[in-house]
Amino acid sequence: MKGLAIVEKLNELGGANGIGLLDIVENRLVGMKSRGVYETPGGAILYKAHELLEMICLDRDTQHYKKLVAQKFGEVVYNGLWFTPLREALSAFVDETQKTVTGDVKLKLYKGNIINAGITSPYSLYDENVASFGDDGGAYDQKDSAGFINLFGLSIKVKALLDKQRNENN
Repeated sequence: MKGLAIVEKLNELGGANGIGLLDIVENRLVGMKSRGVYETPGGAILYKAHELLEMICLDRDTQHYKKLVAQKFGEVVYNGLWFTPLREALSAFVDETQKTVTGDVKLKLYKGNIINAGITSPYSLYDENVASFGDDGGAYDQKDSAGFINLFGLSIKVKALLDKQRNENN
């Protein structure tokens, strides 16, 4: 299907299931708040499908940072700053992150909800052997966690020890 036909079909399906209704109070660029009521069933469905693909195709740090970039990108567009160096730089980042975000997504639409019913991608970073926490000889060895936990918590441990010393000296 072509892009327009996809959005039209998703608008039809989503609209019939109460998807994509939004009633918000927005912060306008000029400083006032205004109420906006939007209906974007097709957009909401596409957004969810894309978000699910990113969940399995992007590494943790890139996925987290992209959420920050998405927030700023939205502000740039909302504020009419499309033809700016900042938007071009943000677009370059997004383009790079999307090179492997592809695959198949199955969604169930029910009473305003978009429910994940399955995601696959040739670029999925999920590997059941790595993600397994069992003793089945997978790539994850539970014994490795002890050293990680000690290192990860070191700064908190040091602070607690120093706080205890300061309290004892007072």
